[in-house]
Amino acid sequence: MGSSNIFLFFSLLFMHTGSTCQLRGKFEMPNIFKAGEIMIGGIFPIFNKQENLLARFRHALLFMSNFLYRFDLRAFRWMQVMMFAIDEINQDEGLLPNISLGYKIMDSCASPTNVLRAAFTLVSEQKEEESTTPIPDNVIKAIYNFYFSTCACLSDRRKYPSFFRTLPSDYYQAKALASLVKRYGWTWIGALQSDNDYGKNGISAFSKEVEKMGVCIAFVGTILRTYPQSKIIEVVELIKQSTVKVILAFVPEGDLYPLMRETVKQNITGIQWIASEAWVTAARPSTPEMFKSFGGTVGFVVRKMAMPKLGTYLKNISPYFPSQSTFVSDFWETMAGCKPCLNCEPLPFANVTLNSQMCTGEEKLNYTDKFFDVTQVRVTYNVYQAVYAIAHAIHKLLFCQRDKNNVLRKCLNVSQITPKLVSKLRVNFVDEYGENVFFDENGDPPASYEVINWQLRDGEVQHVIVGYFTVCSDTCPNGTRKAQIKGRPVCCFDCISCADGSISNTTDCILCPEEYWSNERRDKCVMKMTEFLSYTETMGIILTALSIFGASLSVATMIIFMRFRETPIVKANNSELSTLLLVSLFFCFLCPLTFIGEPTVWSCMLRHTAFGVTFALCISCVLGKTIVVVTAFRATLPGNKLAGKFGPVQQRVIVFSCTAIQIVICVLWLIISPPFPDKALKYNNKKIILECNTGSDVAFYAVLGYIGILSAICSILAFLARKLPDNFNEAKFISFSMLIFCAVWATFIPAYISSPGKYTVAVEIFAILSSAFGLLLCIFVPKCYIILIKPERNTKKHLMGKFQKTTFSTHFEKQP
Repeated sequence: MGSSNIFLFFSLLFMHTGSTCQLRGKFEMPNIFKAGEIMIGGIFPIFNKQENLLARFRHALLFMSNFLYRFDLRAFRWMQVMMFAIDEINQDEGLLPNISLGYKIMDSCASPTNVLRAAFTLVSEQKEEESTTPIPDNVIKAIYNFYFSTCACLSDRRKYPSFFRTLPSDYYQAKALASLVKRYGWTWIGALQSDNDYGKNGISAFSKEVEKMGVCIAFVGTILRTYPQSKIIEVVELIKQSTVKVILAFVPEGDLYPLMRETVKQNITGIQWIASEAWVTAARPSTPEMFKSFGGTVGFVVRKMAMPKLGTYLKNISPYFPSQSTFVSDFWETMAGCKPCLNCEPLPFANVTLNSQMCTGEEKLNYTDKFFDVTQVRVTYNVYQAVYAIAHAIHKLLFCQRDKNNVLRKCLNVSQITPKLVSKLRVNFVDEYGENVFFDENGDPPASYEVINWQLRDGEVQHVIVGYFTVCSDTCPNGTRKAQIKGRPVCCFDCISCADGSISNTTDCILCPEEYWSNERRDKCVMKMTEFLSYTETMGIILTALSIFGASLSVATMIIFMRFRETPIVKANNSELSTLLLVSLFFCFLCPLTFIGEPTVWSCMLRHTAFGVTFALCISCVLGKTIVVVTAFRATLPGNKLAGKFGPVQQRVIVFSCTAIQIVICVLWLIISPPFPDKALKYNNKKIILECNTGSDVAFYAVLGYIGILSAICSILAFLARKLPDNFNEAKFISFSMLIFCAVWATFIPAYISSPGKYTVAVEIFAILSSAFGLLLCIFVPKCYIILIKPERNTKKHLMGKFQKTTFSTHFEKQP
């Protein structure tokens, strides 16, 4: 808020074991406490009047106040939203999972002196073994993050390196107020300031701005809530004696209120008041009585926000909640006019309890009161953002993220986090309400205000929005760009984050080069990560293992066929074609190894051509075997000499001729437009996919198409021979194998086209392995089963059965 005594502190509970100093005493201050692994401290002006403060230093450090009054509902709501935000974060499994936030909230009584006491109390509780010798100001700055004050002085990063705020700096408010004065042509004005940094720095910044415009300031009156009435009257007399008709009050509401009462009492009217954000929307002075002298007041406030969930939280405040009884008791008395519990003792500083009656239990809170209206909260929303900013900073420390150089930062655990580390992090996030929360290099948020005017409607003072003011800066922060605000001057713009893949270090966003991507802050282009199917990732390991396993099975089957080459089942299955088929399957299983790993010129050319040639050889062998089966049974017909015309020589010619055609296609492919390694950028914006470009799509699909033609011929021949005798029906197994082969490659084409990046390679490898396993298992496993498990069926008699024994016997014996 406007006064400098409303803060959120971030702190960690830690012990300094290397010191021999001892804690001499503590300030006994009203507070609310909730334990957590990480503690957040809050200081709010729950009560806002203080007089006759006495401090005594004896055996313990104590303080007491003889006169504190007026329980401040606004400040109490700020306290509640802090608790609400922390509870919300603790229930969020995505932000700080398995980590609990706690809080300790203290009352400053709207006094800078008490703010220091509260700060020292929080510090001393962190350093239980350190001395209570006054801690230098720079120590507090290093330990805490201040999140909630508008004083422009706090933007000095040399003095306050850990300071951040969710309210705009008064530097911008002073510029806005000066623009307002210029807009209405006021050249002779008065000014009021509070006797603290907020008021003095605010008026100083305002004076510098209006001097450039030729505006004269007739007087500057100084006030403070603890001033005696005589000093207040002096300032009122100064106003009466002056001829100014416009007065700027850069004062918190608590400091201004005594003067406002005196102004109304003396019936001073006809003055146009300009308000700072610290009092323009305050509830206490916004009454019809005050409107007599302050009607038409105009000023600036930060944007409002509706927080419906907070409304439910506030309505559930229980007067009997022990951990909150320090302040909830006073809240209940203020709202209901009675003491909430039988055993509650009146607090020494809360005069309202002395005359309050005991609650009967029938009292109801008035939920129509402004306290429960969360449809347009302002400062309350800033407290909410402050808590979340701390949580997001802690999140960035606990969970590994890449820095601006794309280097993975080391993860920390809770015990390693310090406030200093948190304060060094830049947060940039979108909260639940769609607001982008970030801070510039001075720890300030973007400055945007609503222009408020006091109007009397239906007997009540209304704060009517009559305009907007966005502070126009010369440049936007790095990583953002200017966005013109519709209907505003050209110099007024919003700064919005650059889109992914673009950066900004001036005012406009520019795209990163094709092989680069923007970092998290959008102020630097970093090299994209490369991705390809490697031998070290899980998918690559599985495919490599399957490839080697299939090749091993092929070798094992080949050994079995060579060992039992004189047995009837091996002879009947054409041992030469079977061996050649097993050799081709062996190379088919090894083909996927050329697809895995980073693509190179040679691997890209090898993977596609090796695949095409080996599969053409494989299907050519299957085609040869299919023709052998068909002709063998055709030879049993009387007068049919087909079997004799289709001997070993003709079989070799068919196999090598069919393979040679594929070799010619692959050679032409390599000569005209060979495959080459390529960097694909279309699949993922943040990654470069390394892949093999086929070079010529026509050649690639010609290779696949030719294999498809051979497969179709094999399938047709095997289908025609499907009704041959069961004891020697190799055509049935060939039919199954070709059915699997065709099904795999029919589904491969759409899967290949639609799969992104390295998954394209995985799909191709899967198709190769599936079809190779289909051929190996369907054609050779039944034979190996008979050879190894059922040797009694590996006889010529069993194979021929009762069909054409003589002719079959002659045919089998002639097979190589």
